[in-house]
Amino acid sequence: MTIVRPKKALGQHFLKDLSVALRIAATLDDCEGMPVLEVGPGTGVLTKFLLEKGHDLKVVEIDRDSIAYLYEHFPELADGRILAEDFLKTDVNGLYQGKAFCLIGNYPYNISSQILFKVLENRDQVQYCVGMFQKEVAERICSPAGKKSYGILSVFLQAYYDIDYLFTVSEKVFEPPPKVQSAVIRLKRN
Repeated sequence: MTIVRPKKALGQHFLKDLSVALRIAATLDDCEGMPVLEVGPGTGVLTKFLLEKGHDLKVVEIDRDSIAYLYEHFPELADGRILAEDFLKTDVNGLYQGKAFCLIGNYPYNISSQILFKVLENRDQVQYCVGMFQKEVAERICSPAGKKSYGILSVFLQAYYDIDYLFTVSEKVFEPPPKVQSAVIRLKRN
């Protein structure tokens, strides 16, 4: 049996609260009929609920231990739906042949801005993006024009997406707990 320990170098903080994972999965109700790509599934806490909801799911994971764990615990994904690679290098346009899809994840905080710039690069395909971010980053992304926290990422994302701050998440629901609070936001293509 594969044991997965969070790796600091990958910015991993595994979500351990099932009720939070269920709330995040429920935010994709508008994605019915669209494929879903989960970034950084780790031990599959969110993956479990996405599969239960019947989503056409693929996952992209860079951590070898997590990949082995996913193969062991989610055999239904073993048919090529576990992508063992760096999401920032994934050809998402090719992955879905240019068709629309939904992106979801408990994103590593150390690459969250890069993930959002990748969303922007692929905005014609990424119709929805739901994710857990550092609370400060989430607030900045959702910030209206004129606020001090309104920045370049806010400008670009709000030009192409309607953005909702969904809920705040305590650091206590992660292993290990991050030193900051988290928040879940949703981007919906406008």
